[in-house]
Amino acid sequence: MFGRSCRRVLGWRLAAAALLFLSALALQACKTSTIPPGQPQAKPAPSVAVHPPAPVAPAVPLPAPPEGAGKTRVALLLPLSGPNAELGSAMLDAAQMALFDVADNALELMPHDTQGTAQGAAAAAQAALGDGAKLIIGPLLAAEVEAVKPVAQGANVPVLAFSTSTQLAGGGTYLMGFLPQQEITRVIAYAHAKGANNFSVLAPRTPYGEVAVSALRGAVAAQNATLVRIDFYDPGAPDLTPAVKSFAAQVQNTDAVLLPEGGARLKGLAPLLPYNGIDPAKVHFLGTGLWDEPGLGSEPALDGGWYAAPPPANRADFEKRFGDLYHHPPPRLATLAYDATALAAVLAHGQNGPDFSAGALTNPSGFAGVDGIFRLRPDGLIERGLAVLEVEHDGSKVIDPAPQTFQAVTQ
Repeated sequence: MFGRSCRRVLGWRLAAAALLFLSALALQACKTSTIPPGQPQAKPAPSVAVHPPAPVAPAVPLPAPPEGAGKTRVALLLPLSGPNAELGSAMLDAAQMALFDVADNALELMPHDTQGTAQGAAAAAQAALGDGAKLIIGPLLAAEVEAVKPVAQGANVPVLAFSTSTQLAGGGTYLMGFLPQQEITRVIAYAHAKGANNFSVLAPRTPYGEVAVSALRGAVAAQNATLVRIDFYDPGAPDLTPAVKSFAAQVQNTDAVLLPEGGARLKGLAPLLPYNGIDPAKVHFLGTGLWDEPGLGSEPALDGGWYAAPPPANRADFEKRFGDLYHHPPPRLATLAYDATALAAVLAHGQNGPDFSAGALTNPSGFAGVDGIFRLRPDGLIERGLAVLEVEHDGSKVIDPAPQTFQAVTQ
């Protein structure tokens, strides 16, 4: 991470982890642009123009990328229309924050609308590559990433996607999303260290729930612990009482129960557990990154529960600055767009010019961003330094800090 002298130069006008730096490129830190101190009253001046979706055409050899007055072109593929347009727009806002914070005029960010569809994403990728993009950031959904991947591979351009569908990683596609496998591994290891040896899970019968159960199997085995019970429930069921009652009857010897659920569904599920005899004072409730949201502690059954997530302190500063600029709170995924864009800006200033090679992207020292340290692996998956948090009535508190370096993670 960049040195103390650079931190003094920046004066912490930006939060330390709101600036993303490659360890091996620490000298770039002091060249970073910063937002002036104070609370901005308006958005940064637009520095990018959104490209409308282009019609899908049969794959054809791409023309030679135009040389744009020495600028490095990076494409940002987001759903700026369609059902996810609000999320896509907020992620574009976050990307422009990063461009304003970290980059300079040498980087040109080219947003393209995917319309939230595979067809629109493929068309957007072809248009971006035709415009000379050297890196693609996005898209958001698994089906979009699946459509973009072969287009980008054909042009030998890497992709920093926001999906969590691990089967799409590799071949030049890197996943920036929050992976439940790592969150579950982290919280199970912590719970086991605190004395939990018998684990159970009550999961929705969804792709996410299936991934969570598979991750739990591996995490429990890694700790030489015992997996007592696995139950699924229908996420569309109007009443989960029968499912919870059946589950509760089978887990008398369980030390901890994983609930890979979030939002209103989690708040409706959690009180059914103590009602049916699973006492949260004796059985620890564990969660995934879906628990990383405000207001969870308003449900008494979840008070005291544990989950793993990126350290929250740096994100709090990001959320305040985002709110000051755009006058609404950022969605949770906005930090992904910020960190991916900041990463692109840093790698665009390599010692020998822009470097989006696999070697640069997968630097084993990793990067520090709004969501803590992370590194991209050669298989395309992301590895994050996660904290363990405990749910409280008025928020969550860190009870086991995130590592500060990957040396600490691997030792």
